[in-house]
Amino acid sequence: MSKAQPSNASASPVARYFRADDPHWHWLEDAEAPEVRDFLTAANAQHAAWFAPLEPLAKALYEGHLARRELAITGLETALDHFTVYSETGADDDYPRWWRYPIGQPQSRECFFDLPARAAGHDFFDIGDMALPPDEQWLAWTEDTQGDERFSLWLKRLPDGAPQRLLEDIGPSLCWAEDQSAHGATLLFTRFDTTQRPESIWRLPLAWHTHTDSAAAGTPERVFIEPDPEFWVGIGKTRSKAWLLVESASKDTSEVQGVPAHKPDAPLVCLHPRTPGVEASIDHRPGAFYRLHNHAGPHFQLDVISEAHALAGGVDAQTPWQTLLAHRQEATLEGVDAFAWGLVVAERDHLEAQVYLRRLVLDDPSSASPARHPHIIGDERLALPETPCSQFLEDAPHFATTTLRLREESFTQPPRWVELEVTSGQRRVVKTQPLYGDLQPEQLVSRQIWAQSADGEQVPVSMVMRADLATQVDNGQPLPTLLYGYGAYGEPLDPWFSIARLELLARGVVFAVAHVRGGGERGEPWYLNGKMAHKENSFHDFLAARDALVEQGVSDARRIVAVGASAGGMLVGTCVNRAPNAFCAAVLDVPFLDVLRTMQNPELPLTTAEYSEWGNPQAPEVAERMAAYSPLDNVTAQTYPALWIEGNWFDTRVGYWEPAKFYARVSQCQQGGAPVLLHTDMESGHGGASGRFKAWRDNARQDAFILWALGLA
Repeated sequence: MSKAQPSNASASPVARYFRADDPHWHWLEDAEAPEVRDFLTAANAQHAAWFAPLEPLAKALYEGHLARRELAITGLETALDHFTVYSETGADDDYPRWWRYPIGQPQSRECFFDLPARAAGHDFFDIGDMALPPDEQWLAWTEDTQGDERFSLWLKRLPDGAPQRLLEDIGPSLCWAEDQSAHGATLLFTRFDTTQRPESIWRLPLAWHTHTDSAAAGTPERVFIEPDPEFWVGIGKTRSKAWLLVESASKDTSEVQGVPAHKPDAPLVCLHPRTPGVEASIDHRPGAFYRLHNHAGPHFQLDVISEAHALAGGVDAQTPWQTLLAHRQEATLEGVDAFAWGLVVAERDHLEAQVYLRRLVLDDPSSASPARHPHIIGDERLALPETPCSQFLEDAPHFATTTLRLREESFTQPPRWVELEVTSGQRRVVKTQPLYGDLQPEQLVSRQIWAQSADGEQVPVSMVMRADLATQVDNGQPLPTLLYGYGAYGEPLDPWFSIARLELLARGVVFAVAHVRGGGERGEPWYLNGKMAHKENSFHDFLAARDALVEQGVSDARRIVAVGASAGGMLVGTCVNRAPNAFCAAVLDVPFLDVLRTMQNPELPLTTAEYSEWGNPQAPEVAERMAAYSPLDNVTAQTYPALWIEGNWFDTRVGYWEPAKFYARVSQCQQGGAPVLLHTDMESGHGGASGRFKAWRDNARQDAFILWALGLA
């Protein structure tokens, strides 16, 4: 590590603000107390003073990032029913403008939503959702101007009607019914409970006043409320536009109800009943419903039932479904998208930890008798450009389309968009993200190794580096490494390209990802074996990944920085407590660190909904388990590596006080000379800065710290 920055321990905010009667720093949880802001301001000042010598490096990283990317961006055009829409982001803009033109008339384009203008004057600005009704002549959207994820509902007549604020303090999601007439339409939205859990679905009747380009909102009517505090609700519409789907789900159980999209005030129909431990998603083709579920096994299977049968009396646990794709041990079915000609199914191969898209061509269920189900008449995997990579099905608004738009990217290849004609199999690249500068895809190499965890499980570790430095690794010269960890909520970290990451790679850093249990890379059991009573596996896996990188000659043992955000910050924080010598530094971004205390407070946002992820500490054995790994409960007097800790004042997912308390506790216990730094963004929520330029500057500052810690500053 290069020489540390000058110490300013004598002016430490921790020393100045310590209270002997509250050694755990719980007083920081009172956001109304002026001394809380004073403490965070003092910590920010300490952070800025320490970082001052690295400001030129951060500026160079930021400018290098800008030089590598296309700043003026025109999005791909999408043809809806009446208009073609697309976005344009100016070279100096943080946010895009949305444009449209009548289908086939590009000469008549017009801007219908100017986000830079709406964001002007706000330190924070975020769009939750945008939704067009069937005639595409109005726009509804939700926006958050504080960062606390509480949204306001707005409506305007297109293209340039005056915006109307209809509701405040609602959830982000919107969905139009299909009942629009010349007189009005119905809009559906979500609302939170007191813990900011999406607990209910509402419909809002709107009456058009087209002569004034305005609308009159009726009284919102509740469609559904979820009383169980562990469940969240959501609203969506099938691509067939026939059904609105109301989903109520916890971390391991779901229930799906539907209502005809043309009759949003009709009673809800149960399409998948709630069964503890069973998750399901529903899609629709006229004549049939499709259900992806894990009732038959943890890797999910795909079933079908005739629409007439399902609606005859609703669906219950005894309703017979026909299996289309059976449960298999070697692959997990992750998603299903219905089209007129059949289905696209996302399938994850466990051995490869790779997602594939399968195209299932089905016969027509609408012409069949209620007793007969559609059958598969064609089944193929879509080709991948390389492995490992990510391949996603982009939004396709038309149910009858035979052209799929795919997004493909990897650790070495920037995103590209491909149109696949399903009838002919012809592929056409419609856009590739431009990349400028001295480090191009052919100069990078991606690899994967396997780490043996404490219980013998093999854990995949992905990495990307410069190709010339890979040769050095092969010749026994290990490299400085950034090891990234997440490993929670069953979400996989599939390969993704990052232009900002190129600044680190260009300077000789290896970027590695530990695909620990708790993530979703190797199917549902991989997730289940890293949550609840099995959470310890995540920590063992992360440290095993670090050791494997060293043992296999990739990483210099003295130059490894651990990075984690949110739940990944908890992963890294726990591992730093347990093995501080394993890393020369760690970055903890909006980290979930006060696990036990947070989960003991059901009044906090998200807590009750997280019981099925972490457990309910009202049970003594669960509290004991959490206490054993909760980072704040395991800070001890030892030599910690350099720590860069980030929090956000308006964060409702991880309270600003969690990183602040960890900073204070570690600062008090630090036995070495490495810096412990806290920065709190007083204008942002959990997702950080809303504008792209501020987000890039924040990223450059983190990267400057990482390079300093790796001795590359």
